[in-house]
Amino acid sequence: MQDLIKEFIAQKKFAVIGATDNPAKYGNQIFKNLKKRGYEVYPVSARIKELEGVKCYTCLSDIPVKVDVVDFVVPPEVTCNFLKECKKLGLTRIWLQPGSENQDAIKYCYENGLKVVHDVCVMMN
Repeated sequence: MQDLIKEFIAQKKFAVIGATDNPAKYGNQIFKNLKKRGYEVYPVSARIKELEGVKCYTCLSDIPVKVDVVDFVVPPEVTCNFLKECKKLGLTRIWLQPGSENQDAIKYCYENGLKVVHDVCVMMN
């Protein structure tokens, strides 16, 4: 898993599914942490239109560039829906934050050729 983490961290563009304007939630903290570290970050949220001056997108296909890593900060049942969109769009680096994963999501990644990091927070790296 360490090799995958190094590969993911070396990328430039992250989508954060579950981005939020609530500073107490991880979807906000991860967005800010990645921005502070110099990544291009594309927040994905059905609830808000903008986060800290950055346009939010309702789905991955709305993002105007191909992102390198898709970071999930949503419940597992939402994760599974977005994983199908990742596969369709050819987005192969998936980071499942603790709490966003379940066995079905992890199995889906392995069965569909998606590289997956799970049980590790992106802010710890």
